[in-house]
Amino acid sequence: MASSSLAFSSSQLQFSLQRSQKVTASKQLKPAPRPITASVSKKPSFSTPSPPHPASTVGPPKPSKLPIRKIPGDYGLPLFGPWKDRQDYFYNQGRDEYFKSRIQKYQSTVFKTNMPPGPLISFNSKVTVLLDGKSFPVLFDTDKVEKKDVFTGTYMPSTELTGGYRILSYLDPSEPNHAKLKKIMFFLLSLRRDQVIPEFHSSYTELFDDLEKELATKGKASFGEANDQAAFTFLARSLYGANPFDTKLGSDGPKIVSKWVLFQLHPILILGLPRPLEDGIFHSISLPPFLIKKDYKRLYDFFYQNSTPVLDEAEKLGLSREEACHNLIFATCFNSFGGMKIFFPNMLKWVGRAGAKLHTELAQEIRSVIQSTGGKVTMAAMERMPLMKSVVYESLRIEPPVPLQFARAKRDFVIESHDAAFQIKEGEMLFGFQPFATKDPMIFDRADEFVPERFIGDEGEKLLRHVLWSNGPETESPTVNDKQCAGKDFVVLISRLMLVELFLRYDSIDIEVGASPLGAKVTVTSLKKASF
Repeated sequence: MASSSLAFSSSQLQFSLQRSQKVTASKQLKPAPRPITASVSKKPSFSTPSPPHPASTVGPPKPSKLPIRKIPGDYGLPLFGPWKDRQDYFYNQGRDEYFKSRIQKYQSTVFKTNMPPGPLISFNSKVTVLLDGKSFPVLFDTDKVEKKDVFTGTYMPSTELTGGYRILSYLDPSEPNHAKLKKIMFFLLSLRRDQVIPEFHSSYTELFDDLEKELATKGKASFGEANDQAAFTFLARSLYGANPFDTKLGSDGPKIVSKWVLFQLHPILILGLPRPLEDGIFHSISLPPFLIKKDYKRLYDFFYQNSTPVLDEAEKLGLSREEACHNLIFATCFNSFGGMKIFFPNMLKWVGRAGAKLHTELAQEIRSVIQSTGGKVTMAAMERMPLMKSVVYESLRIEPPVPLQFARAKRDFVIESHDAAFQIKEGEMLFGFQPFATKDPMIFDRADEFVPERFIGDEGEKLLRHVLWSNGPETESPTVNDKQCAGKDFVVLISRLMLVELFLRYDSIDIEVGASPLGAKVTVTSLKKASF
């Protein structure tokens, strides 16, 4: 997770393009190179050096056939320009309108502007913005861009929040420890692969039991708080074989993680505080790390005591146990827990709003497949649920959990939008707002609509190359040479498990939706138990 993911309003982007140019599912898109699956590898994928990422092996670039256009936009006066843009981004316009208004003003999905937080946290807020599905993927091209210290954008949180180490998310693939640390993540997932499905069932059975009790007494139940506890417990049990309730950490894990994440992301979050307080402090001054030091030490002790096999493997690769442990905390708590905290409520929001027809179809598909396996939930069984898989991918497309991506140009090169080409200079910061790229109407029909069946069948699977939530196309797999999420397949797997557990147990779900600093605020108002 690189940033917050608030509820998005409908945004029909108006590109200055002819409808006849539109890319459709049946034209101009090459078939996906392999079947689309989500699994935790049964064998470590790093026993031999991984091949270079395709982006690093391309030949000389072909000259663009599109007209070269000067990148429109400006940065305003020093200090004042970034401050003014921050006011527009957070308050005067809001994030979506901030980008939409500039698309319309410049008649371009590529333009220059400032990105928060700006002064006094970041003194270089200048970025070139990429807001269409054609230009956006350059952010993954490690031949053209560098990903060093740009995980959170134009500022970097203090390394005191991560034990004094620059964590994997902040490393460029060219740095020596990048490959070693990513191998550790692959090792962890492979080592504990057999525990994922049973521990998810156990943790989320507890969640649904708690929701039912709260519904019975209060008439409604908050999904967010229950999901936080279930997600942390699941990750601890499945990846580390430890139940936090049996340790000194107890039930405090989710609250500590949420506070720790706040210390890193407060410059780019809307917290709902009075504007002078929020903007004058949380968007202008970095919170001092010492305030979270004792809490973070509790997390560190829990992970260090329960990750011995992984830390042993780290030492074999030439890493210190301490650096490896801080990276495990970040990958588990910031990336994985943060993703579940944001994405599960968001997915539930879209599924809940879709209504009873979709709920019935999902329940029928999921239950019929599981009945055919003797009641056993397996990865192979879930591969036979095309609607369920499509719903997960559509949720990741329409509201990706990591909406902001950044990179810095390694050299001069040309990028293309749908209707123009632009010269990028070495050293320029590039920024992409993913929800606009994955709702590009030049690529997706009914781009702003949640279409549950969008990715079903051969034609649907061809569109998966444009689902980019993992810092890369859904049709590719992460390697040690790229910045694609090491847990990409793990995230898809547990998202599928969420829907499977829900519709094995219930015929339908009713919800109310509000906003929160991280993802949607979902309140469950009804759970209709399985009747067939």
